[in-house]
Amino acid sequence: MFQKVLATFGSGGARIDARLLDATAAPGRPLHGEVLLLGGEVDQEINGLAVTLLARVQLPGGKTEDLPFGTQQLVGSEVIRAGQQVRVPFEVPLPWETPVTSVYAKPLAGMAVGVRAELDLAAAVSDPFDADAVAIEPLPAQKRVLDALSRIGFTFREAVLEQGRVDGARQQLPFFQEIRFTPSPRFASVFSQVAVTFLTSAERTDVVLEVTKRVRVSKTGGFGGRGQDFLGMFTMKPDVNWEKQLEDWLDLLARPRGIFD
Repeated sequence: MFQKVLATFGSGGARIDARLLDATAAPGRPLHGEVLLLGGEVDQEINGLAVTLLARVQLPGGKTEDLPFGTQQLVGSEVIRAGQQVRVPFEVPLPWETPVTSVYAKPLAGMAVGVRAELDLAAAVSDPFDADAVAIEPLPAQKRVLDALSRIGFTFREAVLEQGRVDGARQQLPFFQEIRFTPSPRFASVFSQVAVTFLTSAERTDVVLEVTKRVRVSKTGGFGGRGQDFLGMFTMKPDVNWEKQLEDWLDLLARPRGIFD
């Protein structure tokens, strides 16, 4: 639980304090918090009070931008009296595709997902608000895949959010998360990276695996061209041995496929 003044609108103006009530959250679950609206030295009219979910997303070309992916309107047009204090609770539903930012309470490097409170004053220009970071833990099905990769020797490298869509997948948000791993010693000579993307809904969890194969020198002295990416997509099932399924698929990809891989 923490509290931070998000913005002050001029000397003696209204201001808001916001805090999250949940230490952690999960995709598809509600996020709870509250906003304290504090009246200034004079009565002020407000047009609205809202909270917005933000994610730092990598755009084409390498730039990043904080993109909204959900807004909850808390208060409409009202008058905040001088010195008045109004506590406004909120419950923001997190989309099922909300990126994971923490696993077993350890933050994932590269992730920035947060909640921003926004106060719209009728007679003032709003200052930009900072977003309070949210710890999003994976769902049980997502943990199974991440645990399986860890148990077969893969180590976490980084996580990124990329704007765009995964070909052939059912996707709701305009961006997707890649959780990237360094291959285990068994596969290190063949693969340079394995990335996992979760596309989750209320009914199912689809797992997209992207494997980047290293450039291989052919027996004739030529090069195998640039590294190749291979995509595999699976729907989670409760009775699947994920270590075996992952190893079988990676073994299949690791096999030589000719002079030019």
